[in-house]
Amino acid sequence: MKSPVVVIGIGELGAVFARGLLRTGHPVFPVTRETDMALESASLPDPELVLLAVAEKDLHPTLEGIPAPWRERLVLLQNELLPRDWERHGIEQPTVISVWFEKKKGMDSKVLLPSPACGPAAETLHAALASIDIPVRVLDDREALLFELVVKNVYILTTNIAGLEVGGTVSSLWRDHQNLARAVAADVIAIQAHLTGRDFDTEALIRGMLAAFEGDPDHGCMGRSAPARLQRALALADEAGLEVPTLRRIAAAHP
Repeated sequence: MKSPVVVIGIGELGAVFARGLLRTGHPVFPVTRETDMALESASLPDPELVLLAVAEKDLHPTLEGIPAPWRERLVLLQNELLPRDWERHGIEQPTVISVWFEKKKGMDSKVLLPSPACGPAAETLHAALASIDIPVRVLDDREALLFELVVKNVYILTTNIAGLEVGGTVSSLWRDHQNLARAVAADVIAIQAHLTGRDFDTEALIRGMLAAFEGDPDHGCMGRSAPARLQRALALADEAGLEVPTLRRIAAAHP
């Protein structure tokens, strides 16, 4: 039997990873909101990995409570994730996967692209998800990971925020409103550059976003969290003193 794994948050995504890990021989220990993590870590101090599959809004409160024995085994998968999110908790080298598959209640997983992963447990994730026909692309270095995280953020924020303005699907957004999509993406990329302290190749990020569009051209632009994503983006822009004119225009038109 292989080493056990811990899965914190057994929602739709957490359950997908748990299934793959079980199929590759890892006992899975679930952690819910009612679980005492300190007590669990005392009885399971040396897991293969600790997958943090909580929602974005629960990421930082959960990271604050991760027991010391588990901190070096963390796997993160949240949207809008950047290195500053784990570094603020003193976590240096987590395994991170940028998830490019969807899992909704009552439906099987839908893959848009291979999900890039980097870190100590990347190969374990690759094997686990491959066992349930979900492709993972293992990255060699953290710079490649940073680029992939920013691509995902550009995709999510651009489609959600532009969707507030025009609705529709990602294919119709690019076909009928490309200037809007580019303007939103430019503002989003400016925020990402500030948050990471890096300059990015805008066209390379756009190409990454378009690859995801091609993976699911009928994907709807505006999810339920779109207004909250726009407000978070504007708050970050305000902190950085960024103009982000397109984001501000959309926010004014859709209060």
